[in-house]
Amino acid sequence: MEGMSERAYAAHSGLSRGAIQKARKAGRLAVYGDGSINAAASDARRAEMTDPDQQRRSLGGDSAVSGPADSASYLKARTALTVYQAQERQLAIQKKKGTLVDRARAETLVFRLARQERDAWVTWPARVAALMAAEVASEVEQQSGKPVRPERPVMIEAAILQRVLETHVRAQLDALADLRVSLG
Repeated sequence: MEGMSERAYAAHSGLSRGAIQKARKAGRLAVYGDGSINAAASDARRAEMTDPDQQRRSLGGDSAVSGPADSASYLKARTALTVYQAQERQLAIQKKKGTLVDRARAETLVFRLARQERDAWVTWPARVAALMAAEVASEVEQQSGKPVRPERPVMIEAAILQRVLETHVRAQLDALADLRVSLG
């Protein structure tokens, strides 16, 4: 026997016998005619064909210096992916339950509601001014104790009351305009 046996070469290279058998089948080892392994030529061939990072790890080298095939970084990346997928599923469940809504849609709905309220308040003085003027005139006549006389009735101009109401409503709406809705 000119070279080494599989067991002897496994001990020589620091690899398992199974790894040596796989390397032999893949043609990564130099073999003599009698089937024994040429250690020097096989070491050189393995060095050419094997990733240097993988060689360093197999010999117990510095794992902090290893490159993209580092198992610790792979585990960290895999864990991060798993956490991200779990969070994504949680958000999907919350959306289906209705506890989570789309921010843009919520902001649009709040804006639309605020606009409807503002429009209702802006048109309110015109709707109620005449009724309020009649009610105030009636109250003034009742409070004064004087009977209502057709020749001298108490009159409150609806247009004046409407202007006063609009002034106060606009002041209130201006104060409300400073209110900001924050959904974030």
